[in-house]
Amino acid sequence: MDKTYIEALVVMSEATGKGWWTPYKKPMEQGPLNMAELEAGAAEVRLHQSLFIPGLFQTADYAQAIFATPQLGFENEDIGDALKFRMERQRILTRDSPPSVHAVIHESALHMKFGGTDVLRGQLLHLIELARLPHVNIRIYPFSSQAHAAISGNFVHLIPSVPQLGTVVLEQLTGIRYLGGQEALLQYRQLFERLADYALPPIDVSLAPEAHSVKDSLALIQHVLYTL
Repeated sequence: MDKTYIEALVVMSEATGKGWWTPYKKPMEQGPLNMAELEAGAAEVRLHQSLFIPGLFQTADYAQAIFATPQLGFENEDIGDALKFRMERQRILTRDSPPSVHAVIHESALHMKFGGTDVLRGQLLHLIELARLPHVNIRIYPFSSQAHAAISGNFVHLIPSVPQLGTVVLEQLTGIRYLGGQEALLQYRQLFERLADYALPPIDVSLAPEAHSVKDSLALIQHVLYTL
């Protein structure tokens, strides 16, 4: 058996499970706490989201508008804790040695006006700013592309330094599912690669304006911004 794999298993067995998320154990459910712990140990994060801007990329106003949606069942006094927790999670993007984050976001999410037009505009501009980070890669999956995104569902593939120990997280109305078998990890790795292939080229703000094709992720976001 691979030595690196064995050493990683030992580290996992010795882990205390404690981190910045520990003080939130009382107000938060176990699902978000598990997600925070998995993110903290990830070397790479791959995610697909079809109707929301992913939590790691959300502005405070956008996230608060989502938490305030009645269907989610948050009490007013719980929204503050949930919002603070979500903002804390985003620190992995700016920490020392951050994970590589690769996201495929369906075009539908660019049009969902959680909190209204101004909140959505701020969120889309924030998405462009995050793409400036060298370890963040954001692709938009357009309506005009193949239907893979419609049937794949939302998922997060969290990959530690030893990929065999990765986890796929599926958030559903009935709860959160965690997949860790090698077959599932391979399936979702291939699924993400297929989604990325059919998505538009990633947001790249380093290019001169005239270098942008009308068919890239930045151009599509700018088009949506123009129509708001």
